[in-house]
Amino acid sequence: MTTTGMHQRRETGSGGAWASGWTAFAAVMMIFGGVMAIFEGISAIAEDDVFVLTRNYAYNFNLTSWGWIHLSLGVLVVLAGAALFTGAMWARVVGVVLAGLSMIANFMWLPYYPVWAIVLIAVDAFVIWALCVGISRQPRTE
Repeated sequence: MTTTGMHQRRETGSGGAWASGWTAFAAVMMIFGGVMAIFEGISAIAEDDVFVLTRNYAYNFNLTSWGWIHLSLGVLVVLAGAALFTGAMWARVVGVVLAGLSMIANFMWLPYYPVWAIVLIAVDAFVIWALCVGISRQPRTE
């Protein structure tokens, strides 16, 4: 049987110049989530009046501490998202780990800004899903 150009897959052994579709999606979402975490961190460091300060919260840090956590995590997530465009396996692993850490940080951030935290938790869940299913598989040829 012959295959047309539309159905051919280009093999990239250890990651080529460009990432696959799911990896590129995860990279864009990681960059978006990282930039949003950076904004979240900057606004918390500036101690903006947007945030709700709750009492008796188990993970109650100073708002400035949370700001630095989100700012540094956001920068790392943006850098990992940019590294995903190379298609390297180490970038995928780092991406899953950082998206998981970002998801945990945003879960603990829920009392301060619930809508923002829920959106970023969903973004991180999509990133983890896209990085886990995005491993290229060879089509079955019989």
